[in-house]
Amino acid sequence: MTGGVHAGTQQESVRPEGRPQAEVTRLATASLTYSLRPTARPQTIKAKETPVQENTSNGDFQIWLREFRTRAIAQGITPHVLDAAFDGVTYDADIIRRDRNQSEFSKAIWEYLDSAVSDTRLRNGKSALNQHRATLEAIEARYGVEKEVVVAVWGLESAYGSYRGSTDIVRALATLAYDARRSAFFEEQLIAALKILQSGDTTARKMTGSWAGAMGHTQFMPTSYLDYAVDFTGDGKRDIWSDDPSDALASTAAYLARFGWTSGQPWGVEVTLPQGFDFRLADRKIRKPVSHWARMGVAGVNGAIADHGPASLLLPAGGKGPAFLIFQNFAVIERYNSADAYVIGVGHLSDRIAGRPPIQANWPRSDRALTLSERKEMQQRLTDKGFDTQGVDGRIGPLTIDAVRAYQVASGLTPDGYASMNLLKRLR
Repeated sequence: MTGGVHAGTQQESVRPEGRPQAEVTRLATASLTYSLRPTARPQTIKAKETPVQENTSNGDFQIWLREFRTRAIAQGITPHVLDAAFDGVTYDADIIRRDRNQSEFSKAIWEYLDSAVSDTRLRNGKSALNQHRATLEAIEARYGVEKEVVVAVWGLESAYGSYRGSTDIVRALATLAYDARRSAFFEEQLIAALKILQSGDTTARKMTGSWAGAMGHTQFMPTSYLDYAVDFTGDGKRDIWSDDPSDALASTAAYLARFGWTSGQPWGVEVTLPQGFDFRLADRKIRKPVSHWARMGVAGVNGAIADHGPASLLLPAGGKGPAFLIFQNFAVIERYNSADAYVIGVGHLSDRIAGRPPIQANWPRSDRALTLSERKEMQQRLTDKGFDTQGVDGRIGPLTIDAVRAYQVASGLTPDGYASMNLLKRLR
């Protein structure tokens, strides 16, 4: 599953640090490339790109381990920790097959939210909150992050602890560090994992998680664990793997607080837009006081919007779907995972757990998400027409949205930045 978020155009989904999911799209459009949550990424669809050559020899892997051992000792890892961590560890070809499995197909944001905020997930979230209420209230009091938000992250990351992952983290990270595709990143994560073991927070074989190195109830990468995990129970260990989720939930709150969570501020508020609204204002770079938006006729669906600070207008499905005024806490959740769909999923699930109503506006469910090849085609056609997306990678990030909007303006279309199939057909 899946270090500080890398700023700019999307980017890898991170949670909390450096999540290696290059296929997650920063959603300001309706499509979300499959992420590892809330439903598993399909394991049967192969990427069309030429794969990086795999290293598959366990003999060569053992040679690499001996060389890595020298580098690890130079970074302060003791021989005793290395012996225990790598006892019986071999190359895992299945990890590499998973890493290469980049899906061609995408999921629309409303399909993602149907799962992220399903009746079952909502019911289980309320149950989890009630079961751990005392701990969550204490966490909220210490870190200033609402208990419903912490529970929502927990729900999307591991279904409230039900799916924490059973992969041996040392073996997975060693395999990925040995592999050529992202060896430097995963070697850094492997060193961090060894530092965790050396601190005594857990043992090598108890350090389990996802195939890509994320661990525990709320899926921390090792570097993020070192920087942000906390010992909330006071037992001397930051135990995010235990059946007791206290340390993991507190670590999530500590992480969000570290990146500027504002208590009492919503992630976003659903709004309606007046007739003739200028959709060019639906831009994350444009932040205005709530009073400014109100003077333009932007109104809260569920009543007047309190002044929670500057807000931007987000149209995740373009002008045909729901609209949201989003606040700084939206950006804080992005530090966990930078896909807009994930942030909306966490935010809306937390709202529903707290008893707030569902999203009122209808999604354009007759639309379908663009495939990876179609997103690349759109980027290429926009660029060819003089609306440079500054790259053809299939990721619909801010630069592509800006190019879409510029094309829409030039063509007399609604400039909502929505990368839809209808737009692609027009470009063709």
